[in-house]
Amino acid sequence: MNSCFIKNGRVIDPARGLDGPADILVEGGRISAVEPQLPAPDNLPAVDASGLWVMPGLIDMHVHLREPGQEYKEDLRSGLLAAVAGGFTAVLAMPNTAPPLDTAPVISGLMSKAREIPGARLQVAAAMTRSRKGQELNEYQDLRSAGASAVTDDGSWVTDSKVMRRILDYAQVCGLLPLSHSQDPLLAQGGAIFEGRVSARLGLPGIPAQAEEIAVYRDLALAELTGKPLHICHLSTRQATGLVRSFLARGLSVSAETAPHYLFLTHEDVGDYNPNAKMNPPLGTAEDRASLREALSDGTITVIASDHAPHSVLEKEVEFIDSAFGITGLETSLPLMLELAREIGLSPSNLAELMSRNPARLLGLPGGTLAPGGPADVTIIDPELEFTYNSLDGFSKSRNTPFEGRKFKGRAVLTMVGGEIRYRWPNSSIL
Repeated sequence: MNSCFIKNGRVIDPARGLDGPADILVEGGRISAVEPQLPAPDNLPAVDASGLWVMPGLIDMHVHLREPGQEYKEDLRSGLLAAVAGGFTAVLAMPNTAPPLDTAPVISGLMSKAREIPGARLQVAAAMTRSRKGQELNEYQDLRSAGASAVTDDGSWVTDSKVMRRILDYAQVCGLLPLSHSQDPLLAQGGAIFEGRVSARLGLPGIPAQAEEIAVYRDLALAELTGKPLHICHLSTRQATGLVRSFLARGLSVSAETAPHYLFLTHEDVGDYNPNAKMNPPLGTAEDRASLREALSDGTITVIASDHAPHSVLEKEVEFIDSAFGITGLETSLPLMLELAREIGLSPSNLAELMSRNPARLLGLPGGTLAPGGPADVTIIDPELEFTYNSLDGFSKSRNTPFEGRKFKGRAVLTMVGGEIRYRWPNSSIL
């Protein structure tokens, strides 16, 4: 089925200024019409969205799918199925795989394989530099032709400023968005958690906030020098957020994301060496968390991305100092953001901008709107549905989450990609 009639929903599409009751006609995998009280066609299945929010398909522009090379943690199938279960119709895969996603054949092969999986659409961020070593630029035009939407050495910072300047210039010419994991590796080297009171109590080497702030400043300065676009990944500290705000005020074409865990957790959640509270950049202070929430409200941060980083027990259930950085996030991002929206007063339209419209716009992707003629990528949300999160019920291969057993209110109950229903909450009566 790639045609249907979605009726009685609250349609939320900030790109078109819509937030109210409307029906949607989907024909041949595309949006055909969006109007209040459309006549119901006799020959199409109906989706009753009464009491539900109908949004443009959510887009997560920062996920780790681990393929190729670490499929025991996650693979394309499990990751793309986890994505639609979380309400995402498209995801951007990071290139720190083994081998890295730094050649056109690897990227085109991965995207071809993904098209056979009934999950979210796959988009790829190719490696900025060969083998992610920060020295030689890859063939960006070839990567773009193979299907890449962005370039990044995520997990590593390009320390050579001259190389990073060339990346900004070349990426813009080839229509690729540069994403920076802005963290000084020498200052962060050996650190396990945020440097502060908790690291001192636990006797763990810390990563100072300045490791992020120094790198963010360098990258923003180069964006100003070149006049080219730049996206800062996973902002986590107060000072780095302030830097982005100040450069935006100067008219730079820069953008920034944060992840839900930085909006809810702090380094105090490491507790007594909880490996599922270990991520990079590390969880910061309550003041850092408050500044990130403020940055969502004032428009400094324009994207929410999960930084979905699955690991098996082999990497997590070891001594804390040796455990891997990262947590899963595809199936908890939307419930967390619905909770945050209630706490700080974000509207449903704000959420649609942060999790759909802005990622689509930055990456130059179709979607991010329910405009007629566009792809029928649709996320339907029940904002009142209460459930307890159990990672064993999910689709990801990995269980490294700090939100196990958390009670949520609100989640995606139907995810449609190209007019095809790719996920439906088992207990929903939507169909």
